[in-house]
Amino acid sequence: MSPLTGWRAALRIARRDVLRAKGRSVLVAAMIALPVLGMTAADLTYRSVQPTLADELTAKIGSADAKFEAAGVGPIQVEQPPGDAEDWYLPEGGPYPEDDGNDLSVDVPAALPKGSRYLTEQSAPASVTTRHGVADTRVTEVDSGDPMLRGRIELVEGRYPESEGEIVATTGFSEDSGLSVGDRLTVRGPGRSYTLTGVVELPANLREKSLYALPGAVIAPWQEAADTDKSVLPPQASELAWLVKGPSGTGVTWPDILAANEKGVVATSRQVALNPPPNSQVPAAARSEQEEPEDGQTEATLTVVTMALLEIVLLAGPAFAVGARRSRRQLGLVGSCGGTRGQIRAVVLASGVVLGGTGAAVGAGAGFGLTILLRPMMENLSGQRFGSLAVHPWEILAIALLGLVTGVLAALAPAIVAGRQPVLESLTGRHGSRRSSRVLPVIGTVVLAGGIALAMYGGLRGSTQVVAAGSVLAELGLLGCIPAIVGFLGRLGRRLPLTPRIALRDAARNRGRTAPAIAAVMAAVAGTVAIATYTASITAEQAYDHRPNLTAGTAAAVADAGAGTAELSQVRAAVEQHYPISAVRADIERVWAGSDCAVHPGEEGRDCGALELIKPTGKPHTCPLSDDGAKELAQQISADEHKRLMNSPACVDEEYSHRVFSGDDHKIFVGGPELLDSYVKLKDPAAAKALSAGTPVLLNSAYAKDGEVVLKAIHAYNDGDDTRRTRQAQKATTAIDRLKVYVAPDRYAATPGIQMIMPKKTAHELGLHVGALGSIYTLTRDPSEAEKQAAKAAVTRAGDGAGIITATKAAGNDDDSTRLLLALFASVVTLGAAVMTTGLSKADAETDLTTLSAVGARPGVRRSLSGFQCLTVALTGVLLGTAAGIVPAVALRLTDLRAALEAMRSLPMQSAYTPIVLPWPTITFLALAVPALAGLLAAALTNSRTPLARRVG
Repeated sequence: MSPLTGWRAALRIARRDVLRAKGRSVLVAAMIALPVLGMTAADLTYRSVQPTLADELTAKIGSADAKFEAAGVGPIQVEQPPGDAEDWYLPEGGPYPEDDGNDLSVDVPAALPKGSRYLTEQSAPASVTTRHGVADTRVTEVDSGDPMLRGRIELVEGRYPESEGEIVATTGFSEDSGLSVGDRLTVRGPGRSYTLTGVVELPANLREKSLYALPGAVIAPWQEAADTDKSVLPPQASELAWLVKGPSGTGVTWPDILAANEKGVVATSRQVALNPPPNSQVPAAARSEQEEPEDGQTEATLTVVTMALLEIVLLAGPAFAVGARRSRRQLGLVGSCGGTRGQIRAVVLASGVVLGGTGAAVGAGAGFGLTILLRPMMENLSGQRFGSLAVHPWEILAIALLGLVTGVLAALAPAIVAGRQPVLESLTGRHGSRRSSRVLPVIGTVVLAGGIALAMYGGLRGSTQVVAAGSVLAELGLLGCIPAIVGFLGRLGRRLPLTPRIALRDAARNRGRTAPAIAAVMAAVAGTVAIATYTASITAEQAYDHRPNLTAGTAAAVADAGAGTAELSQVRAAVEQHYPISAVRADIERVWAGSDCAVHPGEEGRDCGALELIKPTGKPHTCPLSDDGAKELAQQISADEHKRLMNSPACVDEEYSHRVFSGDDHKIFVGGPELLDSYVKLKDPAAAKALSAGTPVLLNSAYAKDGEVVLKAIHAYNDGDDTRRTRQAQKATTAIDRLKVYVAPDRYAATPGIQMIMPKKTAHELGLHVGALGSIYTLTRDPSEAEKQAAKAAVTRAGDGAGIITATKAAGNDDDSTRLLLALFASVVTLGAAVMTTGLSKADAETDLTTLSAVGARPGVRRSLSGFQCLTVALTGVLLGTAAGIVPAVALRLTDLRAALEAMRSLPMQSAYTPIVLPWPTITFLALAVPALAGLLAAALTNSRTPLARRVG
């Protein structure tokens, strides 16, 4: 008999067996379809969301053929690469623009191809009125209704502007501002009002918040208003750009760009970018850099595919083993009729072919449906439209083929076991019990330890490939230990109540079914925990490196030195009326010597006064990372020691050099105990008592020696300062005073913007001047966009001399959504694996359940038993996966630490802090919520009634 005939018979038997055991067959097909569905949806989403070069050009120039701009060097020749107008060069040996105020303008329309049509584009930042108040945005002047803008700007609601009194807004601006079609808004610069005629979106940037008007509608009237009224600031307009539609059938060619380059004009052409000329025709070819392709995405893709294959094999393998055991009589009959072991194996493998093919086809089709269904959500998450659904047929076919092949591989081990089973045992239904291997856990432990060691070695050496290899080995070693772990759990069950005891013993007795399911959960959770740990660590590092402009959770209402009391009062009222603040307000005042340099600018110490805290010399007061010998010191210290030095007051003073509340370098301000409490967060009663008694509070101890600071004040008065007459000072005088101070603990040295708080009476005793600066408020939450706009409107009415400052946020907060998606993915796999394994255990242990009913067990035992079986698989897999996922995350952070140390030893003041932070919310969700949900679902979906059993024999 030919092999083809034997396989035809095997496939026919397998097909009938699949139809006969519909429940088990659906479970197996679902196990195979789930990863195929995920890979298909991921492939379609990735291919669709990744912009092609054509998509990038459309986002930049719409449907136009090219975009022309002046290079900004005047009418002299420039050189540019074909695809990037921003990366241009001046010819070697050519003329350079003279920086002596000469006119560098260029007649760009004269450089356009003959017979072409063009649109102009120009933008400027502006403050506009909204339904809530005033908001800052960008206004772009371009004819957005022209066909040349299609693909770049698309209408969502209403119509495009048709006159200079009309304007359209993006969806992001419309939602934040509360404006809708038909509403009026005013651009504050020119003071002109416009009607909102439509809402548009930018397919390449759905989060854009801006306005679009016709050319000449905003910027020109604004400039005219600034020319006639000096109180109106002129617009900060960008350079003009020209969107060009070339002659019909020709477009904008490379010779057209070269001709424009000779006149000082650069261009981005769709035709040239998609079909670049040879380097021999590109003058700048030798000077432009080519980007090297990144291999990281390929490695990540291979890792994901490998994990998906492992998931299929681990999940579907036990199902085929259960199917083979339930069909052992049928397989025994095949053997008794002369069937060989190979033919018996072929019957089981044919089940893998049938179910693998079915699961792969269903998974691929469901992947398409899921992608289409979730497309709007994915577009919102990515912030851009997909355009068309990018389908690569060969990739989809390869994914489906992988599902088929892994279905066969999942059936391979059960097929081998079925082929070795004696015919007599198969016919009688008897099967002996096999002891689990004692060698496998030993090997697994050795491989686990070796993999961890290899991963850590790779991290210390900075090799991500070695880290990946070690992590895979560690996970494989843990896989080898799972049967022993399951057996240990079975022995723990002897002290538990009936139902969990039976569940644990059943899991231990059927390790061939339980261990792969636990391994599948472990593999999914390990990947999730690894990525979540790494991203949480990166977020913590970014938060540590962030230098806030204000103390977190605060807002400041401040006024310029020349502002009046009325303006400051209005700004304070704006914050108190519109921001979510606590009841306590902390006022802060400026202090200066001589004439105020903010009002009478000039050289400090000569034309106006100067105030300075003199830092003592010596080890506690000088930062060793910025002093002589810093590089030698950096070569010898660890990251922890470097962090300790960087957090010392002496080094904090070197790093936190920016000014917040005013332009004064000394960062000395006048305030009371409420400023310590609400802004500095210094709760020490001794500090408040000292401040009330007239003793300054020093926040940076590097300036103190023996509890005193040295304050140097140069009382220099400007000729235009009226206080000069009252002081009758003809020459600048210098005063150096020693002040007894309260020295705050070192952790307060990093307080943004303040170095020392001085009582007002002490400032007056020293002959210093004090003036109102503003107030600081503690926020109960972050203000909403509507509250910010309302407050800004009130500030606008107060004038330009006052404003509101809010604390800046650290970068990296978007990683929270990434960790959430990963946790949801791992939850789906965990629930699927646990529920499917529970279903298989019910099918495999029906006789045990019948025996329980026969000896008087309550009907609810079936439900609770299913629940605890599901809980056992889910909880064990999650805990092992968490441990396995920490290994690669820690190793990769060691790689980052190596790079950070190298950078620090080159630049000693650069941070080398590389924290390892566990994502406890994600781990808690996976370890508690998901197993509990799996157990409850399994219990709820289990029928508590015992089905009628068929008599055997």
